[in-house]
Amino acid sequence: MSGLFDGTPLERPVSCEVCEKPLDQCACPRSADGQVREPTDQKARKDQPVRVRREKRRKGKVVTVVEGLDPSASDLSEILRQLKSACAAGGKVADGVLEIQGDHTERVVTIFKDMGYPAKRSGG
Repeated sequence: MSGLFDGTPLERPVSCEVCEKPLDQCACPRSADGQVREPTDQKARKDQPVRVRREKRRKGKVVTVVEGLDPSASDLSEILRQLKSACAAGGKVADGVLEIQGDHTERVVTIFKDMGYPAKRSGG
């Protein structure tokens, strides 16, 4: 896909119509044909208070848990894919909660703030 004024000194990349970021940096949920998905009851990112905490599981394993995302307004599997890639760790979606293997709370909070969510670290 070519951008505005393609091939000239004024060339600009194609940007998302919702978040206005270049498409390669956009994290808006999209349908299979590339259009931004907008469910009727979609909450804005600023209305989804994300809470990131660390849990210690049995056998001493540490997991980063992300809560507060609306499953109908956010593409949880896509967000999880981005987090797993950024943290170089495994993870899963369980009952609307994202779990990342390892202690990545600070990195995950930073990623969510960059996406436009009001993210905070919770717990001890």
